[in-house]
Amino acid sequence: MSQLLGIIQRLKTMQEATDQTEAPQRRFEVNGKALCQVKYFLHTDTFELEVFGDDHKYQFDDLDITAIEIFDLVQEEKQINT
Repeated sequence: MSQLLGIIQRLKTMQEATDQTEAPQRRFEVNGKALCQVKYFLHTDTFELEVFGDDHKYQFDDLDITAIEIFDLVQEEKQINT
């Protein structure tokens, strides 16, 4: 559960970074393997999740849903590596 809270905190920090000229972005990795990248767009209050490996970008207007999607990707990768 603390991992999910960490993801939520990182996304909230992105929302609070209003002084940026470019969209704030974060990468999420497991054991050095980049899984996805998230950008936050202030003008539309949306997150864009780019999942590496499937070459898709997903738009979310809800922080919690975005965090759950990232958490699922991380958990899936951790299960593969165990």
